[in-house]
Amino acid sequence: MKVLVINGSPRKDRGQTGNILTHFIEGMKDAKADVEIMFSKGLELGDCRGCFNCWTSTPGKCIQDDEMAPVLEKIAQADIIVLATPVYVDGMTGSLKTLLDRSIPLLHGAFELRDDHCRHALRENVKQGKIALLSVCGFTEMDNFDPLIAHVKALSKNMNREFMGSLLRPYAWIIEPGMKQGAPLDYILEAVKQAGRQLVSDGVMNEETLAIVASEILPRNEVIKMMQEYFGDK
Repeated sequence: MKVLVINGSPRKDRGQTGNILTHFIEGMKDAKADVEIMFSKGLELGDCRGCFNCWTSTPGKCIQDDEMAPVLEKIAQADIIVLATPVYVDGMTGSLKTLLDRSIPLLHGAFELRDDHCRHALRENVKQGKIALLSVCGFTEMDNFDPLIAHVKALSKNMNREFMGSLLRPYAWIIEPGMKQGAPLDYILEAVKQAGRQLVSDGVMNEETLAIVASEILPRNEVIKMMQEYFGDK
């Protein structure tokens, strides 16, 4: 099984998206997946121009001469795509959004009806695979992930891929270097690995496993106090 992981964090593998993702990938590799990791940050990608040449004059090919062409090939051949991003202003990071905006050459311009909804058909060389979301957030409440989850679910439908669920870690900064440690986190990281194994082996991440990953480390009032102390005089 070919898994393409797209890490949208501007800190690449140095932040908490990368930290959680490392353990998730380890679990997927334990389940014998062929995992490739890509970073949206640092790719030379222009914004989508909305010119639709990829649907008309150059079908399936963007007219911009940048680093998007090999990315499209990898997306087209992936059985599973894992989108990994911290929550930025209620959504994904800008670099990841730009990459996904540029993926429309994988689709035909003409409409078709799928599940009684207008969609674009996949091009013949594109797999009808699956998508999963991995995300971290600075806030404690789980509903901070809701706009991002809704976006990725919609994206999955438009790409004709099955949405496999979300692995979410709130107030992930609490395990950043220099921040006060809350509690031993081995059980959370082990659950992250287990979710990776489940994604590949079972095709779904167990709700109990996801709940452990998202579990409370410190009471919210203590988290607020920590943030006030850390940023109060800055």
